Amino acid sequence: MPPTYIDESSGVDAPGRGSIDQPYQSLAYAFFSTGSTQDGDAETTEGVEAKYLYRKDPNSEYDEPTKSATKKAKKDAQGLEKKAARAVADEKEEQEKREKREKKLEESRKIVLTEDASLPKAVKAKIINLEPLRDKRVRLSGWVHRLRDQQDIMFIVLRDGTGYLQAILTGNANKTYDALTLEREASVELTGTIKVVPEGQKAPGGHELVVDYWRVLGRAPGAEEAFSNRLNEQSDPSIQADLRHLVMRGETSSSVLRLRAALLTAFRATLATLNCLEVTPPCLVQTQVEGGATLFKLDYYGQPAYLTQSSQLYLETCLASLGDVFSVQESFRAENSHTRRHLSEYTHLEIEVAFVKFEELMDHIETIICETVDKLLADTSASALIKSLNPSFTAPIRPFTRMSYVSAIAWLNEHSILHPAEDAEGNVIKDDDGNVKMVKHQVGDDIAEAAERQMTDIIGRPVFLYGFPAEIKAFYMTKLPRVEGQPEGVHYTESCDLLMPGVGEIVGGSMRIPDMDELIAAYKREGIDPTPYYWYTDQRKYGTCEHGGYGLGVERFLAWMANRYTVRECSLFPRWPNRATP
Repeated sequence: MPPTYIDESSGVDAPGRGSIDQPYQSLAYAFFSTGSTQDGDAETTEGVEAKYLYRKDPNSEYDEPTKSATKKAKKDAQGLEKKAARAVADEKEEQEKREKREKKLEESRKIVLTEDASLPKAVKAKIINLEPLRDKRVRLSGWVHRLRDQQDIMFIVLRDGTGYLQAILTGNANKTYDALTLEREASVELTGTIKVVPEGQKAPGGHELVVDYWRVLGRAPGAEEAFSNRLNEQSDPSIQADLRHLVMRGETSSSVLRLRAALLTAFRATLATLNCLEVTPPCLVQTQVEGGATLFKLDYYGQPAYLTQSSQLYLETCLASLGDVFSVQESFRAENSHTRRHLSEYTHLEIEVAFVKFEELMDHIETIICETVDKLLADTSASALIKSLNPSFTAPIRPFTRMSYVSAIAWLNEHSILHPAEDAEGNVIKDDDGNVKMVKHQVGDDIAEAAERQMTDIIGRPVFLYGFPAEIKAFYMTKLPRVEGQPEGVHYTESCDLLMPGVGEIVGGSMRIPDMDELIAAYKREGIDPTPYYWYTDQRKYGTCEHGGYGLGVERFLAWMANRYTVRECSLFPRWPNRATP
């Protein structure tokens, strides 16, 4: 019998090997493969060719293994033998399970579930409306949110978009082919009686459905395509983004979107009490608002056009005819920003108010924020959503802190909050080791979001920053009155940002230039051709007035209320640089 060869460096432990051309890698596998796992097997005697020859690397000569190596290898081989035996037993057990399941499935095909005509007629209902229907027979449709099979009884948590309901399937209802092959996210119709859960037990709504008839409306796949295999809490963020349409089915995501709907309803109700009328401005525009660098350009029937950055200019045109107005509209910013509070497309709640002073404008913002929150907390369902998403949430205390831009610069420096140094072209400066150079803030700097957030988190309450330099703000903002000691050539604007702890800026607002000559000068200073803005300039020509407005990022506001890490969780299908799917 030819010897069995083992080469530790280049061999491979696989069945059918062991020749000098295809050696094994380990002595243990060689013993296991040849059945020599017991003491006394394969021992060599004087004058007889060795049964096993071993070497550490191709540069060594094959030789018999030492007694100690042989002893250790045989012990390891016995372990491999036991593992193989277990694998055979497991496979046999799995095969028996498969056969048993196949037999059970075959038998289940013979069970046909029919609705008992002698039972009371079922009332079609939604989960949210079930409490008055307790002890009555109802018919509900929805999706299998969770599924638990306990041999003779199956528990289904049904989701229909209005709530969750536990349903119980017993008897033949739990023995049909559909019951045995039911998967999460299948759509089903369940019919039965609503019963209060027994004392000491819990279920959504305090009741459950005892099913007497049901059917599958739309199947869901199992195995590799099963919902829980495609998506779970450990899924990579890029996978979650690709499968956003499935992520939304989760309890947390759907709660955020449900709170978003309640939030918009509350905003509208609050604005109505302040006599603000909702209008719908266009998304396709031919003018800029916040700077040309962040415009999405497109061809509009051969003319240049853009996706709107803001509806502000159009809202201003409504003041003279409709009074104070607001819009809930998508805005688009072509900023290559990947921060947790930036989106390329976001929902913009914008308000314009006539005949106001700057202080009154900030009062207006504060009122809208606080009264909207109060409405949500007073609403049972909205309050429950807030509590589930952000248990520690409390309504902001009025009045909000008001801090001038100059004071904020001083505050940041006093608290050693630095910002990255930049060169004349706006590039971040790094030292020889590649570390970003951090420097103190100076008047004239645009306070970065990280610094704003740090400051607000330390203060721990809403903060109005106001009076930003004209050089870092939009062309349409009015100037604050000059104060004693203010350097020549330095101008501050009647502008404000509202910062919230944990999120940073959620509102930006300002007073708008009411004087036509001053507005024309602002166009010129910014290098803007006033011709396309004729309709905006006309507002100063035909009965101008002091007016101001502000824009609120709905996703940022929602992230603050619901304690979400990123605004991407607060949008139905979020868009950010390089992400426009699904």
